[in-house]
Amino acid sequence: MIWGGLAVMWIAIVWLTGRLLPAESTLTSLMDRNLAPAWAHPFGTDWLGRDMFMRTLKGLATSIQVGLMAACGGGLIALLLGLAAASGKAADRVISWIIDLFLSVPHLVSLVMLAFVFGGGLPGVALAIALTHWPNLARIVRAEMIQLRSAEYIHISRRLGHSRMRIAVRHMLPHLIPQLFVGVLLIFPHAILHEAAITFLGLGLSPQQPAIGIILSESMRYLSAGMWWLAFFPGLALLLVVSAFDVLGSSLKTLTGTGSSREVV
Repeated sequence: MIWGGLAVMWIAIVWLTGRLLPAESTLTSLMDRNLAPAWAHPFGTDWLGRDMFMRTLKGLATSIQVGLMAACGGGLIALLLGLAAASGKAADRVISWIIDLFLSVPHLVSLVMLAFVFGGGLPGVALAIALTHWPNLARIVRAEMIQLRSAEYIHISRRLGHSRMRIAVRHMLPHLIPQLFVGVLLIFPHAILHEAAITFLGLGLSPQQPAIGIILSESMRYLSAGMWWLAFFPGLALLLVVSAFDVLGSSLKTLTGTGSSREVV
């Protein structure tokens, strides 16, 4: 609980700070170009004189927003397919085939293709990540539904004449909430890292939006000139945020007794 609480505080501070920073904090200042880290600029400045500390905070806030949209979208897809799988054997066979089909496609390849199809941007990237991060969680939800289907109270509900969909929603869904919540949280760090990866490749967010992937991509041109801080601090900040989500998901997994993070992601 202590580690989970600290992770929540860290994530909330980063997100709120990045969202509340004024737009003027990342404006160019040619008088302050290429400054190394100092008290006035803890993360240094870039080739346009922009404060890298402010840009990093805004980029992390954008990454968290994309991760939230993608993780919730992937969790919703997994939940709907898991509930549908419990409605009958025929539906279960079809959904199992769909899950196996998506799992057979290389993850990053499908993500890049979908991001290209949706045209990039924040909604397109979030949708692409959501459509590629649901299969493992859907498989876990489906397995839980199959296990619940053999419970005694489920058989009693069927004898009372309740429909399969009503049984799935009224009696099975409450048992899936902890598993689903932990699964969505564990999708978060992967969503953030993949958003940074495809943005780094130029298929994600637009250059006008502050994002960690854009910052890292732009910094590659200046590392040979000794401007190491352009990539080091944003990359370290991204790692800390991703680790915080992983710690939070692992803490909730331990408290609720749900499956491991490897099973979910």
